[in-house]
Amino acid sequence: MPVISAPDAFTVDDLYVDLHGIVGHHLHLKCEGLNLAGSIKLKAAAGMVDAAEASGLLRPGHTLVESSSGNLGVALSMIAAHRGYRFVCVTDTRCTEPSVRMMRALGARVEVVSRPTADGGLLGARLDRVRELCAADDSYVWLNQYANEGNWRAHYANTAPQILKQFPDLGLLFVGAGTTGTLMGCARFFRDEGLPVTVVAVDAVGSVTFGGEPARRLVPGLGTSRRPEILDPSCVDDVVHVAEPDTIRACHRLAAHGFLFGGSTGTVVAGALRWLARNGGSEDRTAVLIAPDLGERYLGSVYDENWLHTNYGTEWTRHEHSDR
Repeated sequence: MPVISAPDAFTVDDLYVDLHGIVGHHLHLKCEGLNLAGSIKLKAAAGMVDAAEASGLLRPGHTLVESSSGNLGVALSMIAAHRGYRFVCVTDTRCTEPSVRMMRALGARVEVVSRPTADGGLLGARLDRVRELCAADDSYVWLNQYANEGNWRAHYANTAPQILKQFPDLGLLFVGAGTTGTLMGCARFFRDEGLPVTVVAVDAVGSVTFGGEPARRLVPGLGTSRRPEILDPSCVDDVVHVAEPDTIRACHRLAAHGFLFGGSTGTVVAGALRWLARNGGSEDRTAVLIAPDLGERYLGSVYDENWLHTNYGTEWTRHEHSDR
């Protein structure tokens, strides 16, 4: 049994769910929500804070500030509390209420923006507010997950090698694209190792990350309204876009079999199935999907009938999402 003294010192890295009984393909879902922050963002948060401390950018008395749709904010709240920093998370109205409450319980100040900018959407408004805070107080330190190389390096050093250790014959890897930290870290690792792994980015319809047209997005996690600076599209073999109704159907399909995952996972599962249908299945290739978090933070949205009816129409019923 592990004994820890830091909240970021524990995580389960080797749990996979074989989705064959649910989706008809041997897709191995890597569960990244089994740590004290509840998501894969704990790796990026710890990596970026460690690098900032090592470089002298972050010192005692400083205040961390970051733009987050939820999971990174929770992870940074936890790390900041343990290491003695103040933390301000700038989020928007799509952030789930449980995430906001968790951040505040951990001592963070949470600012919620509600008015999008004309050219950058809600993310643009969040970034403008972060810049305002930093300009007003030089003790504020912005890690900037969208441009911080420590974001992708955390997955280059940890997530990708963990997958390779478990699946040395890996042929397909499906990764959701948000800040693209996980995507870039894994894609660069397998490219540098010279391994024949096809890396497929899964993005949300309405995201501009890979050049799509901006549109309303309600499920937090994947997609952006501006291209992250750390993204290098040349490292990615293919991209598939998923509409939010398909994301939600995939979440409910998994839940109908007892697996409660978050919206980002639903997007990745739906995207993988679409890609496989378009490219002839996966029977001859070992395939892994990355599940960023679990579903308990989405009980008031993705899994709530009233939220679904309000945002996607009264025709939406629980029966529609289930394959039973």
